[in-house]
Parts: sequence; C-alpha cells; structure tokens
Amino acid sequence: MTATSPTAASPAPSALSRWLDRVGVPVPLALGYLGLLIFMIGDGIESGFITPFMAANGAGDDVHASYAVTVYGVAVMIASWLSGALSQLWGPRRVMMIGLGIWLVFHVAFLLAAASQNYPMMLAAYGLRGFGYPMFAFGFLVWITAVAPTVRLGAAVGWFYFAFTGGLPTLGSLVASGTNPVLGHYGTLWLSLGVIALGGAVCLLGVRERTGYSRMAPEGVKPVQSLMSSMAIAWRNPRVGMGTVVRIINTAPQFGMLVLFPSIFAEDIGFGEGRWLLLVSVIYGTNIFFNLIFGLVSDRLGWRHTIFWFGALGCSATILLLYYVPMAFGADYYWLALIVGAMYGATLAGFVPISALLPSLAPENKGGAMALLNFGAGGATFVGPALVSLLLVPFGAGGVVISFAVLYLIAAAMTWFLKEPAAPADTAARARTGDRTATDVTRETPPTESASPR
Repeated sequence: MTATSPTAASPAPSALSRWLDRVGVPVPLALGYLGLLIFMIGDGIESGFITPFMAANGAGDDVHASYAVTVYGVAVMIASWLSGALSQLWGPRRVMMIGLGIWLVFHVAFLLAAASQNYPMMLAAYGLRGFGYPMFAFGFLVWITAVAPTVRLGAAVGWFYFAFTGGLPTLGSLVASGTNPVLGHYGTLWLSLGVIALGGAVCLLGVRERTGYSRMAPEGVKPVQSLMSSMAIAWRNPRVGMGTVVRIINTAPQFGMLVLFPSIFAEDIGFGEGRWLLLVSVIYGTNIFFNLIFGLVSDRLGWRHTIFWFGALGCSATILLLYYVPMAFGADYYWLALIVGAMYGATLAGFVPISALLPSLAPENKGGAMALLNFGAGGATFVGPALVSLLLVPFGAGGVVISFAVLYLIAAAMTWFLKEPAAPADTAARARTGDRTATDVTRETPPTESASPR
C-alpha cells in the first residue's frame, strides 16, 4: 500500500519578494507601483511648458491659457474626492480604469483642438482631462491602504509618493527636456499619450490582487449615499475632518511658493531662471527620497509623531529658511539656497504618514476617509495661491511666508489630537523585530505609539 504524501508546502518567496516585503512594498501590488511611476511620468511631461504651448496654439496669451489650467485644477480637486468615494462603491481597479480612459480620450481631444487652434474645445478638453490622473493615482492609493498590513502601511504609502512625485514633475520634466528639442512641444505631448497608456497597462494588467476588483462599501449602499457618506464622515468623526485640514496645509504653502517665489528668486535675489529651476529640482528630488525614509520611519516612530515633529514643525522652520536665507546672503551664496531647499523638501515628506493615519481613524469607512484625504490634496492647489493673492499686497512676500509657517504650526497643533487607535503591544514589537507574522494580523490596527521607540 502506497503511503499518502504530505500536503505540499507553499513555495518559498523569491529573493525579490522578500526584499519588497522588507522595504514595505506590498508584493501583490508591486507592478502597480511601477505602472504608477510610468503613468505619472506621462502626466508630468507637460508640466514645464503647457501654458506657453496653449498660448501659442489657440489660447492667444498666458491669461487665457491660465483659464484652462484653472478649470483643470477644479477638475483635479473634484476627482481627488471622487476617487476615494467611488473606490468604495465600485472598487479601486474600476475607478483607475475610468481615470485612464478619461486621460487618453480627452488628451487626444485636447491635441486635436490645439492643432485646429480651437480655444473653446481646448478649454473643455483640457479641463475634463483633469479628472483622469487623480482617479487613476488616488484610486491606487485606496487599493494600497486596503491591502498593506497596517504595521507597514506608512512605508507602503511612502513608496506611493515616491512613484507619484518621481513622475510628476521630476522625471516627466526630464523626459520633456530631452524630447522637446527633437519632437517639439506638440510631438512631446503625443509621446505622453503613449507613456500614459504604457503605465496604465502595466498597473492594471500586472496587478492581480483581488481586493481592488470589488466594492468596499456594504451591499445596498447607493452612489449618492456613498458620496455623501464620504463627506458626512468629517462631522461624524471630527478627527477625520481635522486630518483633512492637515492634508490641505501639507501642500498649500508648496503651491503658494511656486506662485510667489519664481520672480523673487530669479530677479530680486538674482539667481536667474535656470538656477531657480535647479533649486526646484533639488527640493522635489530630495522630497522623493525622503518620502521613502519617512514612510519607513513612521512605522517605527508612529505616524502621528512623524507628522508632528518632522512634517509640521519641520516645514514651519524650513519654509522660513528657504525664503530668508537666500534673501540675507544673496546670489553669491547659491549653495546655501540649495541646502535649505533640500531641507524643505525633506521635511515636506514628513507628512507622508497622513495617508496611513487618516484611514486608521475611521476603520469602518476607510474609503470615505481616503476620499476626504484626496479632497484635501486637491484643495491645497487652490488654498496656497489664494493666500498669496490675498496677503501679498498688504503684508508683502515676507508676510506671506510667515503665514505659511504659521499654517504649519496650526497643522502641528491639530496633528497632536489625531491619536492613533491602540494596537496590541506584541504586534508592534514583532513588527519591529521583523517577524513576518506581524504583517499577517488584522489591518485595522496601527502600531501602538507607546510601544514605539522615541
């Protein structure tokens, strides 16, 4: 009689899978991160020249081109909110597919409008295209928060922002700098269409993890109910609303800075446009890598403490240094501007754990919390420039920068009240020692701050 063979053990994970797990990338979503990076490169290709391109191809001048950019910004803000709410209802993958389709269709319409010098069509097509990238990118972020083990969620979110900001604007602008002399602006914009399609295909065809394929909201929840629920959570759970305000403050000064600083740094201080653009590259290049660092650090130190000390307080100090150091030392000390710029980019990454912290405050409605978080990200694109327009004349550039620093202090005060739910001490301890079983525990419980090293 032949003995029954024992049940075959599961195959051992590969060296690559073990490495990805160690650095905080959810292995089932790994190709999604790569696809997101490629997608955001395609989206970021236009970032350095889209306004003059529209002015020369139907808009007529920078003012009319800015109208299209404004409409685009409104669409980005709305889509950032919808991405979380609809991911609850339809599942993140479907939302990402819709975002990809919107981007491709309306980008073609935009290019055809530019070719025919049709400004109204250009305005409509470019504005509607603004719904595309937030639904794709932030839909994937919802997928990450649903799949990643809570003890490593900070790192998983850090990798998301590494891919996001690595493409837009960093590598996207780099690609354009090489292709514009060869293809021209119009040809480069057609190239971005192919890059976007490639990124979408890698992400949507490469990721087979099933959580993102299905709805997350309870059965019976209707579309309007889901959308309203994602807003109602702000007053049903005030800490989530407070976290949304923190997310707005996170990048509002960043967008305001990009409106306020170019002429000051290039002309008043005397850096010139080239060195100002290099300074911007240093800020965001540093930010990319610190997104990873603070993602990993936050899973040890605690999400709230990382945001409070490194993000809010850190940015409050470094935004002042970024303005006053170059103003005090002038163009001859450009290297000092690079140092303080890198410091601001690094501390800006200290806010990365907000994308892990906020859903943990509403475990019963993570999609709704993510919808508000994404809404905050879109809202920052308006708050920052609005502050510049309101405060520049009465208080001057220095007064605007001080207001940015004060905003970060307000964010620090709010963050202090965003206390994470407690987790079993043995879960946090095993996560710190690298015990793989710690990542298999329920995803509803973040690491205990009291058990985290200070």
